[in-house]
Amino acid sequence: MANGVFHTGYRTVVELSHADLGNPQLPGLLDEITQPIDKRDRELLECLEHHNEGVCQAEEDGEHIPWMAIQRRPVNGRIVLVAAHLPIRRTPTAEESDKHKAMKERIARAAERHGLAAEIEARSSDGKVRSDVLVTGPEGKLIGWEAQYAPISASTVRRRSQAAVEQGIVPLWVTNSDRAALIDRAPWARVDDFTWKEIASPLAMLVRAGVRHLQCWKCLPGSERPCPDTGSSCGRFHAQWTLPVLCLPPKPPTEVDHLVVASADGEYLPMRIPSQRDPRSCSRMWVPAADRERWLEIFGPNDEKEPSRGEAEDELTFTEQDLDPTCRYGDETFVFNDPRPGRGDVGVTGLHTIDEVPPRLFVIPQVQQRLALNEQQRHAAAELQHCMPWEVGPCAGCGTPINRYGAGGRHACGSCRARVSAGRG
Repeated sequence: MANGVFHTGYRTVVELSHADLGNPQLPGLLDEITQPIDKRDRELLECLEHHNEGVCQAEEDGEHIPWMAIQRRPVNGRIVLVAAHLPIRRTPTAEESDKHKAMKERIARAAERHGLAAEIEARSSDGKVRSDVLVTGPEGKLIGWEAQYAPISASTVRRRSQAAVEQGIVPLWVTNSDRAALIDRAPWARVDDFTWKEIASPLAMLVRAGVRHLQCWKCLPGSERPCPDTGSSCGRFHAQWTLPVLCLPPKPPTEVDHLVVASADGEYLPMRIPSQRDPRSCSRMWVPAADRERWLEIFGPNDEKEPSRGEAEDELTFTEQDLDPTCRYGDETFVFNDPRPGRGDVGVTGLHTIDEVPPRLFVIPQVQQRLALNEQQRHAAAELQHCMPWEVGPCAGCGTPINRYGAGGRHACGSCRARVSAGRG
């Protein structure tokens, strides 16, 4: 891809791979060219090949223009400046506009039907934040719904979401596309691609992605789930966020109308789960409050804030390459909807694995117990417990011989578990 652009204001070439951008006389140039598009002239930065030759590859697809945006992007493990063509500015189609209007009205109706205040096209007191529908919960919690049926860039989603958060509003983006760039860039939900008439009707609208439930288990041969790491069993403790239908046992799906109320009253909360393997990657979802509390109990609190712009700047690398004015449209990934299919549709996400179940999670305290059984007694206990002799172990609560290590094994006997369930443990 080209590593330079032409600055139409200063009439100079900006070299993106150099620390001084090839213009040491302009110390504020970096901040200027990385401003959001809506805060500067769209024609400020021009494709170098178009400037030199009068035409470039990006114009051939009929969807892009020769004007450029500058992003910080990871390339080969380093954060660098990358130039990408802007799409042709367009207004939503009539169909998109009808769906957008119908979804806004549906969200407002669902809120008001349950006694919540809802304002369509609500603006913040300073006028800088506009929500398609602003729902106010019983304790004053503000949920800013955004019904997004037209393409939008990831940077716009992040910027608008951050502006809402600064005003005390929790953003909630709803889309009908599994390719939408907003997925995992802000709190979100995906629904089916209904017509505007279906959206406006009483027909149930299920959340197909964006709502998940916590699943935790000790990875043993008798576990109902295969090991997500090895496919068999590893003896470790796994926790992951799963779509309702894939939970054990399956959970009922969430309807959009219910999410309107549940997000406002705190029954469902937004979560941002950094990947255990790559902290720069994360999954976003709405989860039951009880599941969120249990996750924090297991893994502790994590910083759910996005990396600040200053942190991104600290990682910026300048490779000092020679200027390449060639337009390489097609190599760029500054997309307004992600080309990868099925974003957010994977069955499980946010997998975290640790060596042992944290002792603080045991309802029955883990007490050191030992069995003093001879061979005859061990075989008798195995026959009683319907397991192999070597699978017999002590109940963690009372020390009684139980099937501790076999298929369907437990760490406590039925009496101890019943006592805890009855509130007497």
